[in-house]
Amino acid sequence: MTKIISSLFLFLFIVEASAQLKPESFNLISDENYLSKINSPNPVSNSILDIVTIGDTVWLGTSRGVSVSFDRGENWTNFYGTSPFGDDNVSALAYYNGVLWAATATSVEGVGGGTVPKGTGLKYTTDNGQTWASVPQPVDNDNDTVEVYGINVIPALPVTVGEQNLTYDIALTSNSIWITSFAGGTRRSTDMGQTWQRIVIPPDNLNSINPQDTLDFCLSPIGGSFCTEGNLNHRAFSVVAVDDDTVYIGTANGINKTTNANDLYPSWVKYNHQNQDEPISGNFVTALGYNSFNHTIWSASWKAEDIAEFYGVSASTNGGENWETYLAEERAHNFGFKGGNVFTATDNGAFRTTNQGSTWILPANIVDKETGVALQTNLFYSVSAYQYDDGWDIWLGSADGLARLKETTFWNGDWKIYFASQTLNSDIETYAYPNPFSPRQEQLKIKYSTGGAEADVTIRIFDFGMNYIRTIIQNAPRNRTVEGVPEFWDGTDDNGNYLPNGVYFYRVDIDDNEPLFGKIIYLQ
Repeated sequence: MTKIISSLFLFLFIVEASAQLKPESFNLISDENYLSKINSPNPVSNSILDIVTIGDTVWLGTSRGVSVSFDRGENWTNFYGTSPFGDDNVSALAYYNGVLWAATATSVEGVGGGTVPKGTGLKYTTDNGQTWASVPQPVDNDNDTVEVYGINVIPALPVTVGEQNLTYDIALTSNSIWITSFAGGTRRSTDMGQTWQRIVIPPDNLNSINPQDTLDFCLSPIGGSFCTEGNLNHRAFSVVAVDDDTVYIGTANGINKTTNANDLYPSWVKYNHQNQDEPISGNFVTALGYNSFNHTIWSASWKAEDIAEFYGVSASTNGGENWETYLAEERAHNFGFKGGNVFTATDNGAFRTTNQGSTWILPANIVDKETGVALQTNLFYSVSAYQYDDGWDIWLGSADGLARLKETTFWNGDWKIYFASQTLNSDIETYAYPNPFSPRQEQLKIKYSTGGAEADVTIRIFDFGMNYIRTIIQNAPRNRTVEGVPEFWDGTDDNGNYLPNGVYFYRVDIDDNEPLFGKIIYLQ
């Protein structure tokens, strides 16, 4: 199961600013046995952090909860605003043997001001979302100050709150659920989340531990009054299970592997940039993936503290003994696999290799076959692929929409783009989002309707004094409905220059009808 660590804490901080839908647009359904009525042709979020595909079913973890399609993306059921999700974000998804798990999080006010991420637990369903069970975010009691590990009693900093303790990744085996939760470290449950064992892995100064070793360290992600020194290796971000016995954990200090994951006290070996001749590119391991086709481990290995480290993708064909590095200076977020093909979602596109990393190829323009609308962003968070009788579906989750490719040949086929937006109340309404609009971070979307019939559409931008700035489209044939896709503006004038901050207006002309106007708050 491949997982995503999107922009880590940054994701949670920007959710409010980048939201495309208002919470009050949805009703909170108190009956947990009732399948949400929030059904639509699109997911309700444009930030797609995780994707899981099983047959015709596609699960999404997004900035607005979980969405699911049971028909390969033709229709979506969205659980945002319903119990037990509320308005939480989804930070991780995992699926195993008919059970779908989702980790949730939110942002709260920090002690010193500002906001900090907070884990709000895990939710799981055994019946495709008809019912959900909720598990609290694992925390310690104040007196949980030691962990037993074999012959050792190890001091352990108790993590008693959900702040900075959110689950970034989930791995499932036949008898356990594993989670990595930054401040909460790595934990394992064998009873569907009712109780959790805090997993002891090596400190920064050890490359391996065994329960029969005599050990002297403190289990703590940060130093303080309890533990003098903190350990980057106890800050856990990613996890993948190869089988019931073999589990890999990615931290801020490398990759930790056990081959006796079922034992009460697993032994661990650590691989990082400093302790191997052919190491990973960087010690901050934000995502892990396992390709069962050729038994390779893939790592999104970001630069940590050593000046010799670098951002990149690292892969091992021999269980971590040696690593090859690729895509130097790319910040990868997730992996997907199609036989021997490997996909990785990065800040600069969705890269793909067919030759174990020797070359990587991006898709050409991602343009919806039916509407002609293109996916504009280069920032991708998630990727998944699934084989059907009629070929492969490749799913790409971005910071600004979801894309599905029904592939016929390499990176070719029929693209479908999904954008979340509020439905217009009528054919004579328009709005623009996000608003306020920051052009160096995203593109403005302008939504309008042609009543479901083809019409010639012109959209122009004006400043506050109604002086002409830019023509976005002119007499372009369009067929839009109240639920349809928008037009885009990159925030520049006809000469490609960004504009001063302020209030701007746009005008939509549809055939010879009365023009529609909207206001934009422009903030760089």
